[in-house]
Amino acid sequence: MENQIKNALLDLKELLGKGQFIEAMEKYLADDVVLQEANNEPKVGKETALRAEKELLATVTDFGGYEMKNIAVSGDTSYYEAVMEFTTNDGVSHRFEQVNRTVWRDGKIINERYFHA
Repeated sequence: MENQIKNALLDLKELLGKGQFIEAMEKYLADDVVLQEANNEPKVGKETALRAEKELLATVTDFGGYEMKNIAVSGDTSYYEAVMEFTTNDGVSHRFEQVNRTVWRDGKIINERYFHA
């Protein structure tokens, strides 16, 4: 299981690094996924998560990159550090530094939480 998760994370690293967030979500999110940004209300379900991501991406005018590093896997859970940079249509530049904790089932993400610096 851990090797399967590591391989999925390497694929995710490539997809996210290219800014292919929707493709990554469609490929790896379970239908009943729960995603949570910091202490915000969780997004429940793949369709809800995709809709929210598409709304965010519609505001992005410049994608500065997504870097994933320090990947660790234990059982069905993975962790990694990420840095994401982008500019939105209001001219604001964003830089998120975060740790992602992900729980996997059958090669799909069932629960993910992003802890921001």
